[in-house]
Amino acid sequence: MPISNVIGFDDSPFLHSHRGNVRIVGAVYAGLRFDGILTGHIRRDGANAAKNIARLVSESKFAGHVQLVMLQGIALGGFNVVDVFGLHRKLQLPVLVVARRKPDMAAIKDALLTKVPGGLRKWKIIEKLGPMEPVANIFVQRAGLTIDEAGQVIEKFAVHSNIPEPLRAAHIIAGGITLGEDRR
Repeated sequence: MPISNVIGFDDSPFLHSHRGNVRIVGAVYAGLRFDGILTGHIRRDGANAAKNIARLVSESKFAGHVQLVMLQGIALGGFNVVDVFGLHRKLQLPVLVVARRKPDMAAIKDALLTKVPGGLRKWKIIEKLGPMEPVANIFVQRAGLTIDEAGQVIEKFAVHSNIPEPLRAAHIIAGGITLGEDRR
C-alpha cells in the first residue's frame, strides 16, 4: 500500500543554556496537502521523546489515518534520543529518520558518553538502529519499512528540497512558534 498520510516531527530552537522542556511540532500531511499540526513537549537531553511522540499521535484525531512517522534526526531537544524501534512498536507504524548529511557518529558517541546523563543507554539506542543509509540525496534510518519504501516516501514528499515536506513544514512551524519566524 502506498504511504500517503504522514506526520513529520521536529523540535523548536532553544538556547544552549536552556534546561527543561522543548516544544516539538508534528506537521500532518495527507499526500502533499498540509492537514494539521500536533504540538507537545519533550525534556531537553531527556529520555521521553518516543513516549511523548507516541502519545501525541495515538491521542490525536489523525491516529486512524497516519501511515508513517518521520523524524528530523534521531535526537530531538538536544540529546533526547528517540527509541525508533520502541516508537514503531507502540504505534505499529513505520518510522523514518531523516538527515541532510551523514552525522559524525564518533563525535555523537563522545558527547553522549562524556557529557550527557544516561548517555550509554542513548548510544545503545543509536547503535541498535544502525548506520544512516543514503537514499534520494539524503540519509535515513528506519524501522518498519525497507530502504526501497523509504526512498519512495522521500521522493513522494520531497517537493521543494531534499527534505520531505512534513519535516520541512514542522521545522518552519517550530521556528515560527518559538522565534516569531523561521530564521533559515
